[in-house]
Amino acid sequence: MADPAAEEHASQVSELCCECGQFHLLLDNHLYNFQDEVDDELICHICLQPLLQPMDTPCGHTYCFKCLENFMQEYNFCPMDRKKLSFQQCHKSSLLVRNLLDKLIVFCPFKAECQQTMQRCELEAHLQNRCPGFKKYKSELQRKKNPISKGKEDPPTKVETNMPKDPEVPSGGSSLVAESSAAAVVSLGTAEPGLVNPAFEETEEDLPQRTSLVAETTTIEIHREDPEEELGMRIVGGKDTPLGNIVVQEVLRDSVIAADGRIAPGDHILEVNGVNISSVTHCQAVSFLRHPGPVLHLMVLQEKGFSNKTAQQDSTSATNREVIHVTLIKRDRSEPLGIKLIRKTDEAGIFILDLLEGGLAAKNGKLSRNDRVLSINGQDLRQGTPEAAAQIIQTTESRVNFVVLRQLGVQLSDLVEDGSTSNNSSSSSSNGGSPVHHRRRLDQNHYRRKSTYQKDLPQGYVSHEKTVAIKKEPKESLGITIGGGRDNRNKLPIYVTSVQPIGCLFRDGRIKRGDVLLSINGIDLTHLNYYEAVSALKSNAASHSVVLKALEILSVNSTEPSLDIKEQGFSWSPLWITWLGLPSYLHFCQDIVLSKGNLESWGFSIVGGFEESKGNQPFFIKTIVPGTPAFRDRKLKCGDEIVAVNGVPAIGMSNSELIPMLKEQKNKVTLTVVSWPGSLV
Repeated sequence: MADPAAEEHASQVSELCCECGQFHLLLDNHLYNFQDEVDDELICHICLQPLLQPMDTPCGHTYCFKCLENFMQEYNFCPMDRKKLSFQQCHKSSLLVRNLLDKLIVFCPFKAECQQTMQRCELEAHLQNRCPGFKKYKSELQRKKNPISKGKEDPPTKVETNMPKDPEVPSGGSSLVAESSAAAVVSLGTAEPGLVNPAFEETEEDLPQRTSLVAETTTIEIHREDPEEELGMRIVGGKDTPLGNIVVQEVLRDSVIAADGRIAPGDHILEVNGVNISSVTHCQAVSFLRHPGPVLHLMVLQEKGFSNKTAQQDSTSATNREVIHVTLIKRDRSEPLGIKLIRKTDEAGIFILDLLEGGLAAKNGKLSRNDRVLSINGQDLRQGTPEAAAQIIQTTESRVNFVVLRQLGVQLSDLVEDGSTSNNSSSSSSNGGSPVHHRRRLDQNHYRRKSTYQKDLPQGYVSHEKTVAIKKEPKESLGITIGGGRDNRNKLPIYVTSVQPIGCLFRDGRIKRGDVLLSINGIDLTHLNYYEAVSALKSNAASHSVVLKALEILSVNSTEPSLDIKEQGFSWSPLWITWLGLPSYLHFCQDIVLSKGNLESWGFSIVGGFEESKGNQPFFIKTIVPGTPAFRDRKLKCGDEIVAVNGVPAIGMSNSELIPMLKEQKNKVTLTVVSWPGSLV
């Protein structure tokens, strides 16, 4: 914690809590600086701090009284296992548990004047009777409240504030400060300590508008005509990763999930066909989601963004709204839809201004003027722009699946046409200034991971470099197929997708599917794009001898699902969890610059970082909140690894060190990230 006296200078209306000696909202939990890392069994998995006034649920979980009370005002289930729950069913924890918590050793928050440690239950008495720092603080506060210019002394008054100061966060991932009830709501998605929420900073001006972060659980039924057809989404996470939950990273266009339109990137998958997967490994989740069948029942947790006055007003007219699914089929990629999309002045999202006569949409007849576009081909556009919609439409081969929201009786007088963002789909495909070309240029901002950013392999991974020398006939094929390449969207290295039984490498047996190819006959393959790598392999395969260098990545704790028998529905690629074991020197990084206003939050949460029990773990993006700068930018994805913040490496930091760094960035921050493709299901 910063020096309380210095903090007080910054805000004359803020007062320290007399019980814990730190700044926090009146209704929030007290804050403490613990001497040692607290056992995870004593941590509240809503606020991720040691329990205060612990309450037990009938299902066997324990939370802080205030955390659980705030949570139950919005939800009717237990944050850990989602079982139905009411606050009246909960009761105080046993005296033994409460005594254990009260005896935890804490530092006095006034480090400059007092270096004492004591049991948590003794801190209030220490501050009131013995602490020189708190005594000095009270004297200065009293002097400011009663300046010499006043004729007589006024009785002291207690001023409540809605602006919490930044307390010092003790090292160790399990003693994080949840910044508000909004942050606590997000943390319900995981049982792992280490979730931090730079997205959810609140200021005094924010509080009347942003009350809490809204998340809803929804059960979705997916139907497949072909039971073997892949769902068409990429997932990250699992209990064997810092992410904990299974999170949707991407929804593929023209897929089963995209056609349904209800699942979006960032959704947390809680159940598959009644089986709880919120605490399974990544590979187990992949197996559940790849299981064939005509009907799939998914329970998902979906972030809806911050609730605000506008949203509350909108909800009163929900009965006049209807969600409509419309599919338009193009004869070829260049065929226009004949839709004019624009933005509103006072409402997020994009709307249909007009349907061009004779166009594909007009002939279909199911879309209407003033429909709000919620998604196209599964891509969430609730906070989107006409440019983003145009890109999706232009790059779609045939089926364009719209999900729109229709409200009766709304006039178009509040619609505005913005030359920078409006788009006429009838001409966008031939427009040289199309947003598609602009976004393609952004993909060039990748570079090899710098030596200062490099890290050791995470726990549980081993990489084995091997050299394979083979004598062969000049016309004999190597017999492998490859994937990846630095032209790939994720800038992947070249890897083996199959070893065919007709080639010399199958006979040799040392090169396996999933191996990363480093070089052939001394030619470096690690910087080549796909076609350059194919050319290099073919030209060198014509010689009598071939020397291949390859890297095999082994995960000690995870085994990939055995799907060889029914894999024809999937084009093989390594699982997301496999890429986490790739050595740093083969990583390609990207700099993502986010900008925000003074009253905005960045809009993402992170997990990971150094913990005593787990050592160094990468930082991962876990949540991206709709309607925030991170969401609107659309380059940051769930599962991305944060390598650096404004050029400062994150390796070796605990989350209590990274949180202040993110908070200090007022209007602009540069995140250096490594992005791996999620596992396809």
